[in-house]
Amino acid sequence: MSKPVITRFAPSPTGYLHIGGARTALFNWVYAQRMGGKMLLRIEDTDRERSTQPAVDALLDGLSWLGLDWEGDPISQFGRAARHAEIAHQLVEAGHAYKCYSSPEELSRMREEARAAGKPPRYDGRWRDRDPSEAPEGIDPVIRIKTPLSTEIVVEDHVQGKVVFNTENLDDFVILRSDGSPTYMLAVVVDDHDMQVSHIIRGDDHLTNAARQIVIYQALGWEVPEMAHIPLIHGPDGAKLSKRHGALGVDAYRKMGYLPAAMRNYLARLGWAHGDDEVFTTEQMIEWFDLDALNKGAARFDFAKLENINGLYIREAEPEALYEIMLTTAREVERTGDHEGLGANRETVLAALPDLQPRAKTVLQLIDLAQFIYATRPLEIDVKAAALLTDDTRAMLADILGELEAVTEWSVTAIDARMRAFAEARELKLGKVAQPLRAALTGRTVSPGIFEVMVLIGREETIARLSDQVKKS
Repeated sequence: MSKPVITRFAPSPTGYLHIGGARTALFNWVYAQRMGGKMLLRIEDTDRERSTQPAVDALLDGLSWLGLDWEGDPISQFGRAARHAEIAHQLVEAGHAYKCYSSPEELSRMREEARAAGKPPRYDGRWRDRDPSEAPEGIDPVIRIKTPLSTEIVVEDHVQGKVVFNTENLDDFVILRSDGSPTYMLAVVVDDHDMQVSHIIRGDDHLTNAARQIVIYQALGWEVPEMAHIPLIHGPDGAKLSKRHGALGVDAYRKMGYLPAAMRNYLARLGWAHGDDEVFTTEQMIEWFDLDALNKGAARFDFAKLENINGLYIREAEPEALYEIMLTTAREVERTGDHEGLGANRETVLAALPDLQPRAKTVLQLIDLAQFIYATRPLEIDVKAAALLTDDTRAMLADILGELEAVTEWSVTAIDARMRAFAEARELKLGKVAQPLRAALTGRTVSPGIFEVMVLIGREETIARLSDQVKKS
């Protein structure tokens, strides 16, 4: 019987879930889903200055918003420090690790001498086989692993293939500090073993760490999990992803109006492919996902592609669900007027959404498009719309006002017929009538069909908004 698949996402709580971490979490989650396994969550909070509860909460909120759930309670790495120390001392007793009493000054001299000799600055192993009775007084030792001499460590990786490291380049690295706290290398190995992690999926900046961690696994006689080291995400220019490219927290994307399903779709395409499919459901992603299909080359973050995919998801979303997201987003970005307006005009907004959805690529754009429904008079006219409201068009709007006041049945069909007749009588194309009408009634140059707008806001509001603009002529 094959071993159950258990993946883990192990972020450091830096205050938010950044986009690279979100993709790593997604790949761990989707692979566990694909294999009928589970993803565990471990908070690597050994850096006590940076590891605050608000930072942890931000990580959990980001994962929850993305829809990436984990099994059980999050595990605190700091809370397992006693277990890590126990394993370090076991390694000493078994002869696979040793106490090193080198002082900071000695270590500094070692580095300087190595550099002077043109060698990499690393520990020279002077306490490796030394008798502990020679230990100087007053120095709390660190514990170092005994890295095998003159051999090779092989990382068999689903993405990188077979990667070979010569142990001469690894040195006897510290696994327990002099204050009794574990280093990252030891803590990760012990935690992954105790959590029964079967697959480690993480960034390829951890590839060298993998070799060091395998040294510890082998010293303990523990089975090494399968590994997949995924390339980091770069910006569109090929440079390392930075804030100017989009290296923001997931919460920033939420506030910019991106949908969780669209983010999952886009992040999956940053380093994984299924043929030429660009858009797919989460269910399809789970069905198709394969570690061996992860790309070896770095992915490039592209805001335009993300926005296009988000637009497709907005177009396909159910209006009721989208309305709730609009409300939440307006509140989160502290647009009180929009939040109140949306809340007070639920049915009207829902009726307008099927026409608005194809015109928006983000939820914020959708909110902007819906503003005409609850905008207060006199309307704020944007620059493009203001250019359409000239003295001539305002004079035409005065005539249109009279036509609309004579409409008895306030419906799209009746208004459409009246406006077409008006345009034909003046030998105008309908657009020449509709464009200034849209500017006057919405303050924008983009909206649903203008006759639909009139019905949505109602006869009284239509007449009032037009009157406001006619008075300016």
